[in-house]
Parts: sequence; C-alpha cells; structure tokens
Amino acid sequence: MPAENTQPKYRQIADYLRRGILDGTYPAGQPLPSEEALAKQFGVTRPTVRQGLTELRASGLVEAIMGRGTFARSPHSRPSLTRPRGVRRTAEGTYAEADGIVWTADEEPIATRTDAPLALADLLRVPPGEPLYTYDALEIAAAGLRQLHRTYVPFSILVATKYETEAPPPAPDLYTALAGLGHELHFTEYLRPRMPLPDQAQALRLPEGVPLLTILRVTHTPESKPLALEEFHLPGDDLELSYPL
Repeated sequence: MPAENTQPKYRQIADYLRRGILDGTYPAGQPLPSEEALAKQFGVTRPTVRQGLTELRASGLVEAIMGRGTFARSPHSRPSLTRPRGVRRTAEGTYAEADGIVWTADEEPIATRTDAPLALADLLRVPPGEPLYTYDALEIAAAGLRQLHRTYVPFSILVATKYETEAPPPAPDLYTALAGLGHELHFTEYLRPRMPLPDQAQALRLPEGVPLLTILRVTHTPESKPLALEEFHLPGDDLELSYPL
C-alpha cells in the first residue's frame, strides 16, 4: 500500500503539475487545468490551488495570462529566438551587432557623470569612484524585443582627446569614436543569469519567475586595456545566445 502523501495540499498540486510539465503531459504554451478542476480533483479550495500555482510561477514553469488562464512553460523547449553575439565592422567602417537586430532607444540616451561602482571598477581597471560617462537606454526592436543597455566610459580614457571636454557618443557609435582615436578594438563578454529587480521586470515586461540574462561587454585594446564597459539586461525566458568559438 503506497505511503500517504503528508505534504501540504498546495505542494501536492504544484508537484503534480510540475511532473506533467516536465514529462510533456502539459506542453509549453498549453493551458493547465482550471483552478476549479484542480480544486475538485484534490478536494481543496481555489485559494489552495492558487498557492500551488504561485510556487510554479516563482520557478518559471507557468505563466498566468489575465482572462485566459495559466499556461505551461517548459524548460526543455527550444527558444523562439537565437541571437549570435559579437560585434562586426561594416564595409563603411562603422560597427554593428552580429545578430543584425536594429535597436531603437525608447528615449534619446543622455550622458551623465557617475562614479565607478566597486563591482565594475575591477573590469574597467580603474579605482572605485573614478568619474565615468554613463548612458542608460531602454531599447526596443521588432517583434517586441526589449533590452536595458547601460554604457560606461572612464574619463581617464579620454584625456588629451576631443572628448576630454565633450561626451563621446553612446554605443555602437562609441566604437567608431574609439577607433578614430587610434585604438584597435577587441571585445570580451561575461554572461550570467539572475532574477530581475522590480524596475527591470517592469521595463522589460517580464512575467513572475522569469530571469534576466545579464551581459557585461568590455571593449579593450589588444593589450587588454579596457576602454569601455556595457551592461545589457535581456529577458531570459524565450531567448538563447550563440557565440562562435
């Protein structure tokens, strides 16, 4: 005789649905049983069902759509978008993203003066607190793609150049400006996932439980001297990145 399940009912519901999502009983994008059906199946109230669904939303396995219900999100399904990463030089001598996606800033980026935060000063190889030009932009592309893009340029890189008294342009024009100063540009990216802060989730329209992909791109010389640092925040639910090796 099987042992009695002593877990709370909401967790039994979450485990039941989780197994169904992972084994393909509920394919990605398909609706889950209604709250009413689950309440009847497990002999509980609808608030108990909602508690189980909340646990699944927090782990990114379901998505609630207002007025339509709750839908499965499989961790095994292929994403709808693969983005090649990298920067390429065009025939005109400018720089563009390797994926060919054209991004438009929601508002014109404005250079502000900030101090190098401790967490990023090491990547820029500057002392914490060194002044930086900083650009912030919410960028939007076709098909509703959104990303948060922040650019840092140390003042010390611009000493004795025309940008000592005026702000350099934001990326990708920044690359052309740096090349025009005589730098040979190389790029290194650092990638990690994390959960978004509330303002990031709002700006990127992320459902509950969806992580961010955070990319730090360092523009540097062949001698690995950092020239600029960019920070990208991308939705991590239906996107994968590809890197040539």
